[in-house]
Amino acid sequence: GHTTGPSLNNDKLYKFAYSAEVYVDRVKASLQKSAGYRFSSGVDVNLLWRNPENDDDQLVKITIRDVQVENVNERPAAKNIFKGKSTEKIIGKEHLKALQRPIVLELVRGKVKTFYSYQNEPGFTQNIKRGLASLFQLQLHSGAAHEVDISGKCNTTYHVRQDQVTKIKALDSCEIEKQGFTSHNRILDVSTKATSATIYVLEDSFIKSVKAEENYVLLLNSRRKTGAKIVSKQRLELKSVQAGPGLIAGKQVAGVIKTLDSSYVAMPLVAEPVKSECKKCPSLSEHWQSIREHMYPEKLSKAEAARSFLSFIQNIRKATKEEILQIIRSENKELLPQVVDAVTSAQTPASLEAVLEFLDFKDASTSALQERFLYACGFASHPSEMLLKSLTAKFKGDIANEEIRETLVIVMGALIRKLCDREGCKLPAVVEAKRLVLSRLEKAKKDDNIRMYLLALKNALLPEAIPLLLKYAESEEGPISNVAVTALQRYDPSFLTKEVRETMNRIYHQNHKVHEKTVRTTAAAIILNSNPSYMEVKNILLSIGELSLEMNKYMVSMIQDILHFEMPSSKTIRQVLKDMRAYNYDRFSKTGSSSAYSGYITRGPDVSSTYSLDILYSGSGILRRSNVNIRIFDRSAELHASQVVIEAQGLESIIAATPDEGEENLDSFAGMSAILFDVQLRPVTFFQGYGDLMSKMFSATGDPINVVKGLILLTDYSQEIQLQSGPRASTEFLGGLAIDISGGMEFSLWYRESKTSVKNRVAVFIAGNTEVDSFFVKTGMETTLEAETTLDFISTVQFSQYPFLVCIQMDRVESPFRRYVTKYESLPSGRRYTARRGKAELLAGNEYPLHQENSNMCKKVFGAKSDSSSNWF
Repeated sequence: GHTTGPSLNNDKLYKFAYSAEVYVDRVKASLQKSAGYRFSSGVDVNLLWRNPENDDDQLVKITIRDVQVENVNERPAAKNIFKGKSTEKIIGKEHLKALQRPIVLELVRGKVKTFYSYQNEPGFTQNIKRGLASLFQLQLHSGAAHEVDISGKCNTTYHVRQDQVTKIKALDSCEIEKQGFTSHNRILDVSTKATSATIYVLEDSFIKSVKAEENYVLLLNSRRKTGAKIVSKQRLELKSVQAGPGLIAGKQVAGVIKTLDSSYVAMPLVAEPVKSECKKCPSLSEHWQSIREHMYPEKLSKAEAARSFLSFIQNIRKATKEEILQIIRSENKELLPQVVDAVTSAQTPASLEAVLEFLDFKDASTSALQERFLYACGFASHPSEMLLKSLTAKFKGDIANEEIRETLVIVMGALIRKLCDREGCKLPAVVEAKRLVLSRLEKAKKDDNIRMYLLALKNALLPEAIPLLLKYAESEEGPISNVAVTALQRYDPSFLTKEVRETMNRIYHQNHKVHEKTVRTTAAAIILNSNPSYMEVKNILLSIGELSLEMNKYMVSMIQDILHFEMPSSKTIRQVLKDMRAYNYDRFSKTGSSSAYSGYITRGPDVSSTYSLDILYSGSGILRRSNVNIRIFDRSAELHASQVVIEAQGLESIIAATPDEGEENLDSFAGMSAILFDVQLRPVTFFQGYGDLMSKMFSATGDPINVVKGLILLTDYSQEIQLQSGPRASTEFLGGLAIDISGGMEFSLWYRESKTSVKNRVAVFIAGNTEVDSFFVKTGMETTLEAETTLDFISTVQFSQYPFLVCIQMDRVESPFRRYVTKYESLPSGRRYTARRGKAELLAGNEYPLHQENSNMCKKVFGAKSDSSSNWF
């Protein structure tokens, strides 16, 4: 042949059998048990016209007839949703008529140049025709091409061998209008893989058979066993060639089409977006009434709370501003904070407008709700520029409560980072917010203001803020220099230039001025974590032995932890220790109670999580800082899941002890600072000043102070997928966390004992739904995972002797873990088939061993106490 595309014979009718199947299932499952359906029909094809100037330009008419819809897998009669229903009943009279109206393709060299169909046909039937039309597009020579078909404009590769042609379509290259979003952090997100291949067998220069298969695989990054796959298969097989209608005479395509039927219009071959309406869906307020009871504050550590939160978000995303406001305005004080969590997490323009209209930042009495709103903004899974713009406007306006002002700018920092991570650093709202924080920091005079802008930078992590942070770290007093160095500690080591390391070295070695222990130890940690040179490590090791006892013990412990945990700088440290006389017994065997220790909480095939716990005391046995971190990471990403730091200073006077050198003038203070899912929260003060301390101490109930309580949307993934056979698939994975973190500090002067505790209570619920929607039938699979757990950290110190006794306990209670998979097929009438499988297990509790030295001390502390020590004061 002289043609480069398939060619039809004149006056012939080609009769094909066509089928399109859809399957939805778990990734590793075999298709025999999948949910799905099969659409089948006859297809008649005949040539209408051939261009007299170019016989490779043909008009082809394609007609669908004898449509049938059935199960893709055998179902017993009782479970067959199609049983006893005619095709007309399943698809609907109008849709069936539309499907059977013919389409016309202009094929030029095998490619669809124009797709003719009737206007005002339902999008669903039009897409089924587009899926069929796209099968007729192929080229007869090997090579790559950009092609437009139902999937969009895609990179396609052809392999031709004699009468067989294979077409591979790179689905991730397809340009088509996409809707949906992904989660901010890779660990919380979903990975997708998509493939498409079509095999043609030709005979007598036209198609004898076509087999097409398209696969989509979705995996939850944090647990790759959880996922879904969609398989779409198409088959077209030539059954017979008969005598057919003759050709239409004409020179131009337009004339021929007019002669045929003047109602034909040229349309895009790319699928049009369609969505079937929900007939029996509850309204937002009906849905809220059904889940309301699970949302009370005391139920927030239960998986049911997280489940309800996710379903509420899904419904808020479909709601109008008025519907949302109706619920917010009518709800009581106890439930409002949870409603605000959900409305803010929905992140639609309507939900943002509703919550901003409801909250009045000029009213100090609703500051608890304002704070819940701001934190939910900070945790936003895919924040918009509009959100940051709205917050910046609020910040410039009147804010009644000073703590809210602080939280607001800290959260703006978190949004700046999230938007910058997604190539949004140049957006006007981001540029404006960055300018605001940086310029106001430079002008700030009051310590509280300086600290507030530094905390915002601790979230924003802007490379251009590093020089400012260095300035505050080195030249300012304790609390401010502390925020600046901990902000630097959060940067990726690749940003920590020579200049940063030089400053950290000066702080640690106190070359220019005396610094507090907390600041010096953080500076050392930054040096040791940013690929330190041999000399830097050597100088740090030489300093050990010259430090005050507790700081000395802390540094020894930090070095041992780096070696034990094989952190990047461990090689250099080993090298220095080998070459150095500094490694003498005396230097490394100083007594003391401070420590630093890391270990694994879980080690899995996909993600692992680690904890690190470090505690620094003053020489008199009073806590200076305890720092608990939980990090989650996979091969290429890390998530700082939580950090709770409790800091205290100037408390020596309570036990009539002598403060450490350089710390004689520190004001009495204790407080707590937390990071949750990479977002630094506003620090909380337990007490400030000696008077405040004494009044709180004598009324101390030891009741923990709540640090964070609420509902957080962690995984937020939603994508629409256009299948090449016509239907649309949608996939959604949502992961919610109900969280309750509290911490406290109590003293007993009588037993000369102090206790610091941090309690993390969490419940997680993850729901995935993958669905294929063809207007007359829906099929899909829902996956759910749920778990509840509590992690407790308690450190008890007895300072009646030196070295004082410290016992750190880290326990996880036994935790229920449940997972379910439900596959379904359903008709608009409500007839539904479901198959559900589940598994519930109890994960054993665990007392984390920490280190041997600690275990020995705990035996002493709890052995030494008499039974009466439980009543404090």
